Amino acid sequence: MSEVFIFGVSGDKLPKEQRRKITTCYAVVISTRHKALLKGIQIHRIPIAPVEEMVFELAVALNQGDVAVLASGDPLFFGIGRTLLERFGPERVHITPALSAVQLACTRFKLPWDDLPLISLHGRSPGDLAGRILTKPKVMLFTDHRNSPNHIAKELLAILEEHNDTARIKGIRIRVAENLGCKDERLSRGTLADIAGQEFSQLNMMLIEQREDEWKGEQRDQSIFGLQENEIEHSRGLITKDEIRAVILHRLRLPQNGILWDVGGGAGSVSVEAARLCPGLTIYIIEQKAEAQKNIRANILHYNLYNIKLICGMAPDALTDLPDPDRVFIGGSKGLLAEIIPRCAQRLTATGRMVASAILKDTAEQAPLLMASNGLQVDSRTVAVTREEIRYTNYGEPGILLNPITIITGRK
Repeated sequence: MSEVFIFGVSGDKLPKEQRRKITTCYAVVISTRHKALLKGIQIHRIPIAPVEEMVFELAVALNQGDVAVLASGDPLFFGIGRTLLERFGPERVHITPALSAVQLACTRFKLPWDDLPLISLHGRSPGDLAGRILTKPKVMLFTDHRNSPNHIAKELLAILEEHNDTARIKGIRIRVAENLGCKDERLSRGTLADIAGQEFSQLNMMLIEQREDEWKGEQRDQSIFGLQENEIEHSRGLITKDEIRAVILHRLRLPQNGILWDVGGGAGSVSVEAARLCPGLTIYIIEQKAEAQKNIRANILHYNLYNIKLICGMAPDALTDLPDPDRVFIGGSKGLLAEIIPRCAQRLTATGRMVASAILKDTAEQAPLLMASNGLQVDSRTVAVTREEIRYTNYGEPGILLNPITIITGRK
């Protein structure tokens, strides 16, 4: 049975024994930038991209003999190794790794990397890149031609400027390693603005570092849940109360990753707690009031929650261009519940959940009917909370009774 031989490549040289093995193969899978490594070898060549086509051609070539694959660095580290092992099985695939780009970059930067978060952007949409980067003291990025260092720096700079986060803008430092192991290897460093104004080769690694006091924000106590109302910026007492917020988050059953819509977000207290609980979650708060928008921005800045995106507008129109949600929380509707719930239900992913909170009786009655009529399984519960601070001097005095809140949950 013919076999697949994957050779990792580091720099611009190929060991003699690997060249010798390739000459015995029927075909080789190769990228444009590795073609020079096979100068003088006449062999059927299969482009490494697009991957689906490559895998099909590789399978056909195996009917004629062994196939070699040239891959950058360690093929099992964000590389083609996983795909080929899954397709052809470990008994037919042999792997010879080279130094990975991460190892080379960290060596050049003189940076230990056993605790270094890594994000690969190869062939991927950047998505919520700021939220994934700015909550970490340092992160290494595998970039590509679409997500280049200057593009990423521009995006981060724009988001931080939007929130007037001047301290973090000044505190971030970036290092870029280009063409590692090659003759034209180059190392660069600078601020966000410095990197945003440069051009880089497609083959690079990008390191983003923040001062510890900047990235931690106000989370030095390491708590991830349980903020009190006076710890969240809001106006005129308009905030989802602590106990109700806890029930809402429980009913949302948040995933570690995915999309949450917070419709009529107010001060954004539910989103603030959700963002701290699940840093991998991308949260869109839809809010039309300028006062509330100001509070949301203040909370994002205060707690370093750049996985929260503020959408200034009103649902349902403001939902049109957002990615489909895995979870939806409806805290305010401005009388448009009959338009909002159908739109949200239609866009919910296959395992999605929708939660609405209701103070008014009409909303508490209308929301379950609308969810059910739009194909959701619905349950409703009313929560009443009495607050009482127990002290020796006033023990036995009546507590404060908060307005009962009905919480409606719809599940696909």
